[in-house]
Amino acid sequence: MQPGARIGVVSPSYWLESERWDRAAKTFASRGYELVPGDMSQQQDYRFAGAPEQRAAEIMGMFSDPSIDAIICARGGYGANRVAPLLDYDLIRSHPKIFMGFSDITGLLTSLSQRTGLVTFHGPMLSTFGEDALGYNLDTLEAVLSGKADVRIASAPACRARVLRPGKATGALWGGNLSLVNERLGTRDQIDTRGRILLLEEVGEKIHVIDRMLQHLKSCGCLDGIAGLIIGELLEINEGDTPFGKSTDEIVLETCAGTDFPIISNFPCGHGDCQATLPVGHEIELDARSDDPFLCLPTSPVK
Repeated sequence: MQPGARIGVVSPSYWLESERWDRAAKTFASRGYELVPGDMSQQQDYRFAGAPEQRAAEIMGMFSDPSIDAIICARGGYGANRVAPLLDYDLIRSHPKIFMGFSDITGLLTSLSQRTGLVTFHGPMLSTFGEDALGYNLDTLEAVLSGKADVRIASAPACRARVLRPGKATGALWGGNLSLVNERLGTRDQIDTRGRILLLEEVGEKIHVIDRMLQHLKSCGCLDGIAGLIIGELLEINEGDTPFGKSTDEIVLETCAGTDFPIISNFPCGHGDCQATLPVGHEIELDARSDDPFLCLPTSPVK
């Protein structure tokens, strides 16, 4: 994606306040990009940006429009699960474009990548840039979408990743929000994690719920045979009424006992201020051999 690109904005879940939209538009304009609002950008249907059929039509319109170079979601929330079954995946496959978001958008990233074979992007949304336009977020986004090979994605100074188990792994990246990955278990869009590098992040849950979802993944076999594990930020995780007795890092290591793949945590992706752009369905390298772990993209995900 080069300066001058036209970026379509869609709202598969909630709607975005006009003030945040205006700030984000200025940020993108400062880098030479044009934001193109979708039909539902200012629609409000209680918690949603219109009916599921309207939100799906907005996405299809952006994929069909030859003047649109990339598509970014306005924000997450809830409701993309009602949109996914209404999309025309054959049409999307024949009109490949960058599609980016996180949180509730995890479900769409998974469905689009698995059903069409296209690479999607777990990364910042318009809501991110409607708050603070951090240089890390913009610089990483542009590097990943530049078309260049051997792009290195380090953690941010304000969000240092931790090595829970050292090592190096190569594999296609899959995953996203932990709740949404769990939501797809037992459906046609359940992620095939074998040989993959799995990404998980979460916000606003009790710590025992994090444990429960990880145990569910484990019991479903989703941690069997994975190449590596990236835990993004786990934010606003609270104990509840009774202390759980373990940190989230300890829960991850306990859940993964008996395996040998590398594990890092607190990588800057998800609901925090620092949000890396990561290619879903594309091969990456996870290097956790030092105290400063990083990811590398040997080939460009937009070629």
